[in-house]
Amino acid sequence: MTVKQGERLDDLLGRPGKIIQSDDVFSFSLDAVLLAEFVWVPIQKGKLVDLCAGTGAIPLFLSYRTKGTVTGVEIQPRLVDMANRSIAINELDERLHIVEGDVKTAASRLGHARYDVVTCNPPYFLANETSLRNQNEHHTIARHEVLCTLEDCIRSASQLVKPGGKVAFVHRPERLLDILTLMRAYRIEPKRMQLVYPKQGRDANTLLIEGSKDGKAGLTILPPFIVYEEDDTYTSDMRAILDA
Repeated sequence: MTVKQGERLDDLLGRPGKIIQSDDVFSFSLDAVLLAEFVWVPIQKGKLVDLCAGTGAIPLFLSYRTKGTVTGVEIQPRLVDMANRSIAINELDERLHIVEGDVKTAASRLGHARYDVVTCNPPYFLANETSLRNQNEHHTIARHEVLCTLEDCIRSASQLVKPGGKVAFVHRPERLLDILTLMRAYRIEPKRMQLVYPKQGRDANTLLIEGSKDGKAGLTILPPFIVYEEDDTYTSDMRAILDA
């Protein structure tokens, strides 16, 4: 597998693997790292799905935590190609695979109630938030709800996951009420939540949340997670994730 013109081979932030990225498409961020570390995973075996998989960062990070299989769903053909070449470069073809498809019809293709875990790093911004739009189509699709909405992602996750299985999202804190409402509407009971802060004393800018399909009520709020020290170096908690 080769790296094509305009692409580069980046490190997986503390992991020994590599990932193909390009300035032309949306590159992964710390949000992907945090979600892959936050979610419960079966260690020895199991079946996982990552929705809105992009260039495959979350499946690649999950591969260091579980020996189960991870299927990514991504609607943009170029990103699917990049992700599967990254998987091949890391020799993970037997456990990881990205399929081209629409989140809204993922369960029809992959099967209903067949998966132990579903993760999703969805578009954060509403389609009408035009002030934040990027003229690059790949970036717009990744960041804005133009091809799938938050509800589409939660509905699909509920269809894919087994009863008792885990569903985890990373999103913006301002969408918390929408997320909680939709999770319960689609029978995913919120069980764990953590707010991520860029620095001590700043407002939270990232939300991590995990639910259980048809689970019992009871939400645990985890301690705040702070990414940077005042001198812009990583905190010990963030370094622990990157050095795992």
